Amino acid sequence: MLEQLIEKLEHTGRLDKAEYLTLIQHRKETRDELAARACKVRARYYGQQIFIRGLIEISSFCKNNCYYCGLRAGNVHAKRYRLSSEEIISAADTGYALGFRTFVLQGGEDPFYTDEILVGIVQTLKDRYPDCAVTLSLGERGYESYRLLRQAGADRYLLRHETADPAHYGLLHPAEMSFERRMQCLKDLRSLGYQVGAGFMVGSPHQTEENLAQELVFLRDFRPEMVGIGPFLPHHDTPFAKELPGSVEMTCFLLSLIRLTLPDVLLPATTALGTADPNGREKGIMAGANVLMPNLSPAHVREKYLLYDGKICTGEEAAQCIECLKNRIRKTGCEIVTARGDCARTVR
Repeated sequence: MLEQLIEKLEHTGRLDKAEYLTLIQHRKETRDELAARACKVRARYYGQQIFIRGLIEISSFCKNNCYYCGLRAGNVHAKRYRLSSEEIISAADTGYALGFRTFVLQGGEDPFYTDEILVGIVQTLKDRYPDCAVTLSLGERGYESYRLLRQAGADRYLLRHETADPAHYGLLHPAEMSFERRMQCLKDLRSLGYQVGAGFMVGSPHQTEENLAQELVFLRDFRPEMVGIGPFLPHHDTPFAKELPGSVEMTCFLLSLIRLTLPDVLLPATTALGTADPNGREKGIMAGANVLMPNLSPAHVREKYLLYDGKICTGEEAAQCIECLKNRIRKTGCEIVTARGDCARTVR
């Protein structure tokens, strides 16, 4: 039965919730086979290429109070900063010289960055580097804001939905935050022509195996161009400080399932995975991932963007040591390339 499910998933990209749940419940018996098939499918679309993104963490201010995040507004101990437009452009200049052809501007939901400021930054980046993609990961904004940023040249937008279950969403967020609003933002981004990224935490508090199966159904139906998942890691100044971290093994297993469900998806081996396990990013690549996001943020702010305890912020994950990272990834049989790295379905 398990082999039949694996065959069905590889050849159709579609299982129902009960079928996904069966594989999750039998992951010890199926993970190696799924990983091998996921890597084979990835090679069909991308060869052995691993794309790199230059991550620029523009602000540690956030208006929200998500229970899991160290940047939450209620954390009075958080170290706050925000980069100026000039600092953001300078970080991109450094990244371009290092070979990066995608820049990811990520931050908390910081009202300081108005549409006017962000449009100016995006336009400057696109004018200066027309061969590069600009990805934004700045949380929930209005339709008109997304439209203006898309018009300015933003190519992609990452907005983790965090959970596809409304009740679970309510256990992770305060009452003023809305599951329906998060889903509407994803729909707005899709309608505006962005390459859209969704994603969730693995092992977040109150998450069940049924929740994980529902995540896969949501991704199957929404078909984002990018999916970012990583293990939940607690932060000491949040309500979830004493919760257990998510599993690296489960995260990698789900990476394989996502690759087989969405064969052409852009799938990062995330910083959280590398934080939870020194070899986490390599394990992610071996499970079917094909994106890494080294840090281009100015060195003096990297340790302030602390979403969770222990976040790696210096060393090989930093963009300036890209050669070190290339050498590590070669050991997986893959090769880091300098390219925009668009989702295959958008360039066919």
